[in-house]
Amino acid sequence: MDNRDIPHIIRILNNEIRQWQVPIVGVVARKSRDPFQVLVSCLLSLRTKDETTAGASARLFRLAATAEGILRLPLRTIERAIYPVGFYRTKARTLHAVSREILSRFGGKVPATIEELLTLKGVGRKTANLVVTLGHDRDGICVDTHVHRITNRWGYVKTKTPEQTEAALRAKLPRRYWKIFNDLLVTYGQNLCAPLSPWCSRCRLMPYCDRAGVSRSR
Repeated sequence: MDNRDIPHIIRILNNEIRQWQVPIVGVVARKSRDPFQVLVSCLLSLRTKDETTAGASARLFRLAATAEGILRLPLRTIERAIYPVGFYRTKARTLHAVSREILSRFGGKVPATIEELLTLKGVGRKTANLVVTLGHDRDGICVDTHVHRITNRWGYVKTKTPEQTEAALRAKLPRRYWKIFNDLLVTYGQNLCAPLSPWCSRCRLMPYCDRAGVSRSR
């Protein structure tokens, strides 16, 4: 697979994912267009299923949807609102800390650069890129386990870590696809291009895929 194939692959992915629910952070972004809500949803989603994150985000945002509002809530109230997301007590403390930093260091506005976002408690490159792309509508490439796995499976990149994949994609993937790439591949990876035994028999990308590392498929 090379860049000559990418426009056609993106069209196929856009058509295919219409049958499935897109990741919850993308849903939040489309509803609110608010970088803070995107950031909070990202933090809640770590090691948590999308349906659980969706309910937790909705309950929390009914109570508070700004950094000021989150800080006014007692930790116990946040914990009850976001339960049963993974590590909900730790995440409640993280939300307080992030809200405090946004108010004290950034004038109440969520930073719009990856470098600044990475200085916030609990924010890694995946979250930072999602906030930049979905919250601020700026160019970025979010690489999670699905993006890392699928692009290597295709043979489009050959990397060992998500960080290496992000760097490789920034160098290779046409910029016009950066913002949408994560939503496309996460949705595809959750529903068809699974980590183990992917549904290759149903995949319209088979002619372009090296199937690197695939020992068993359906």
